[in-house]
Amino acid sequence: MATASLATPKTGSRDDGIAVRLLAWYDNHHRDLPWRVPPADLARGVRPDPYHVWLSEVMLQQTTVEAVKPYFRDFLAKWPDVKALAAASNDGVMRAWAGLGYYSRARNLKACADLVATLPGGFPDSEEGLRALPGIGAYTAAAITAIAFGRPAAVVDGNVERVTARLFDIRTPLPDAKPEIKARVAELVPASRPGDFAQATMDLGATICTPKRPRCMLCPLRPDCRAILSGDPELLPLKAPKADRPKRSGIAYVAVRRDGAVLMRTRAEKGLLGGMTEVPTTGWSEGRGGTGGDGKPPFAAGWRKAGAISHVFTHFELDLEVRRADVGEISTPAGHRWVAAADIAGEALPTVMKKAIEAAIPGATKKPKRP
Repeated sequence: MATASLATPKTGSRDDGIAVRLLAWYDNHHRDLPWRVPPADLARGVRPDPYHVWLSEVMLQQTTVEAVKPYFRDFLAKWPDVKALAAASNDGVMRAWAGLGYYSRARNLKACADLVATLPGGFPDSEEGLRALPGIGAYTAAAITAIAFGRPAAVVDGNVERVTARLFDIRTPLPDAKPEIKARVAELVPASRPGDFAQATMDLGATICTPKRPRCMLCPLRPDCRAILSGDPELLPLKAPKADRPKRSGIAYVAVRRDGAVLMRTRAEKGLLGGMTEVPTTGWSEGRGGTGGDGKPPFAAGWRKAGAISHVFTHFELDLEVRRADVGEISTPAGHRWVAAADIAGEALPTVMKKAIEAAIPGATKKPKRP
């Protein structure tokens, strides 16, 4: 059972009751997450590790909690602190990140670790100092400041936006509503337990104040929620209509050598999927039915259609026709390399490339199950 000292924050805002009720709910209903220090442990003096908070927050950008958990654990097993991550190779980090998506995060993660490892005090403890680091924006800086260092900061992710829009019945569509939502959150943040308050609001949005069918009868903030009084909370937050994603298409070439090795190459460090491994492809042209670029394979061979895959990126949709060729010993095209069949699963392959390879060689990208 939560203690009074845990549930009662020190706050000077006019909405003191909201923070008190939310923290009391969090003390009893918080999610058990591998990067989180539970409120009871926090009350006993256990402090969150800034490295854990930073790593989890970067991984959680545009990614679900369940998807992040195994990656977070694997990263800690390989690199238990920021200096260990700084000492890792870029390729090693990209391999460990493969499948998590939004690969610029991995490149920024490594660059940030390299810099923080040189700082005498490690991670800065202010939003301003954190925002000067690679890959740390306003949200991540606020989250680290509040959760890792216990400093008041307005932490606003998608869950917090939803809770706040409903709580105050904010009718301005997103993204235009963001400044108003952040200002409302800043009014609510208590002077003590700001990290728990941020995590409590996230948990409320993830488990009670959900996008569909919110469980309003179980919500600790029900007495304060203006959306309940004015109508259907599920309608909020309002969002501006999204523009249709453009369509692109191309061809992926999966060359399989007699020994099972597959021809691959590494993409340029900058740009989409930068630094990741791929099979050769044409360019990705606009529109459906195109071949992209000049449509030429990496070398002349008996290419045959092996399937087709689709993949949705943030700003466009991609269709790839997959072609396969079985070859003997041939000269390796410049900029390419042969990857042994046993090593394919360990390559830094983005999801779109895993799909392409799987269409040509079912099971090739699957890691063997541990006994």
